[in-house]
Amino acid sequence: MLTLRGFLLLLPAALLIALTAFTPWLWAATAVYLLLACVLILLDRYQARDISRFQATRQHDSKLSLGADNPITLTVSQRDARTTHLWVRDEPPDPFGVAEPLFETHLHGREPWQTSYHVRPRRRGDYTFGDVHLRWQGPLQLWTRQGTITAVASVKVYPNLLSVRRYDLLLRQNRLQELGLRTARLFGQGSEFERLREYTPDDEFRRINWKATARRHRPVTVEYQTERSQNIMAVLDVGRMMQSPVADMAKLDYVINAALLLGYVATGMGDKIGLLTFADEVQTMLSPAQGRGQFYKMLELLYRVEAQPVEPSYRRGLAYLARKQRKRALILIFTDLSGGQGMDELIQHVSLLAKRSLPLVVTISDPDITAVSRQKPTNTAEVYQQAAAQQLIDERQVALDTLRRHGVLTLDVPANELSIAVINRYLSLKGSQRL
Repeated sequence: MLTLRGFLLLLPAALLIALTAFTPWLWAATAVYLLLACVLILLDRYQARDISRFQATRQHDSKLSLGADNPITLTVSQRDARTTHLWVRDEPPDPFGVAEPLFETHLHGREPWQTSYHVRPRRRGDYTFGDVHLRWQGPLQLWTRQGTITAVASVKVYPNLLSVRRYDLLLRQNRLQELGLRTARLFGQGSEFERLREYTPDDEFRRINWKATARRHRPVTVEYQTERSQNIMAVLDVGRMMQSPVADMAKLDYVINAALLLGYVATGMGDKIGLLTFADEVQTMLSPAQGRGQFYKMLELLYRVEAQPVEPSYRRGLAYLARKQRKRALILIFTDLSGGQGMDELIQHVSLLAKRSLPLVVTISDPDITAVSRQKPTNTAEVYQQAAAQQLIDERQVALDTLRRHGVLTLDVPANELSIAVINRYLSLKGSQRL
C-alpha cells in the first residue's frame, strides 16, 4: 500500500502527463520520471520485506484477575539492523470490553521494543487472545506493508488474585494500612503466648511474669496473641439476586473476591477456612482446614461458581451447614436482602446457628442507587427514579434493622469496599475474642 510520500512522489508524473498535451517532447521525460518513481516504490516495497522479519510475544499472568487491571506486555523485535516505523495492534478477548490497543513506534535495529496495556475482565471463565497485527514501512517510507503474527493464547479469568498478592506484599513490608486494613496481628489480646518483653506503664499488672522478672531483675510482661486454628466459614448465596450488577460486575463476583481474600488472610493467620455455596439447593461444601492448600482449593471452587436463576433457600443452605459444622465458627453469610419469606427463613436459621457459632450477615449496597436517591430531580422521570431508589434503600434498612433486633451481626458496605470491610470485621471479631 502506497504511503502519502509515495503518492506525492507520483504526483509530478500526473502533472507532466497533463503538460505533454501542450509540449509533446515531455513524453520522454515523463516516462523516465515515472519509471524511476516506480522503481523506487518497488525497491522500497522489496526492502520492507514480509512479516517473517518480525517476532512478537505477549506476556501476562496465567490467571487473570476479575475486576482488576491486569497488565498485558507486548514485545516486538526484528531481524534487521535498520530502523523501522511500526504500528502494532493486539486482539484481547471481546468480552473484556476494551478497544483493540494500537501502538506506534520505531524499532531501532535488533533492539526489542516493549509496551504494556491493561485489561479489566468483568466475568470469570475461559477466554482467548487473538493474533498480533503489524504494519510497517520500507526504508524510504514509500510503501506500507502489513501482516499477522500468530499469537492465539487461552487465558483463564479467576477471582481477584492481584489484591491477594498486594496484601501479601504489604504484609511483608508492614504497610497494611495502605490497603485500609487494621493491624493483622493483634498482640496483647487472646490467650496464646507470643513473647516476653520489658514492662511498660501501660501494661496490666496481671500480665507481669514474675519468674522472668526475678531472673532479669526488672519487670517483664507476657504478650499474648489471638488464638489460631479457629474456624471460619464463608457461606455464599448464589441465587438470582446475586446476578444483579453493580457498576460493571455482578454482586456475586464482588462477594467471591471478598471470600477469596478472607481465605488468604485467615489461612495466613493460622485459622481454618471453609466454604459453602447454595441457591435453592446446596451447591458446594468445603470443610474448614488450614494452610495455603486450602486457599487454592477455595480458588478452584470459586472459579466455577455461577449465580442460579432461582430464589435462595436459607432453610436448606443454613440447615445443611448446621449439620456439617459442629464446632464453633465465625460464619460469614454473603447474601442480598430482599425481605418477605426469605427474610423470615434467614432470621430463623441464623438464630439457630448463633447458639453454637458467631454468624455475620454480609450484604452489598449499590452506590448508584444511593446516588440516585440523593440527586435533585429535574424532570418527572428522575422523580420516579428517585422514589424507586429510596424505596429500595428503605426496604434494605428495614431488613438490616430486623436482623440486628434479633441479635444478628450485620455488615452492609458498598461493593468496591467489600473485601477490605470483611477483613477488618474478621480481624476485629478475632481480636476481641468473639470467636
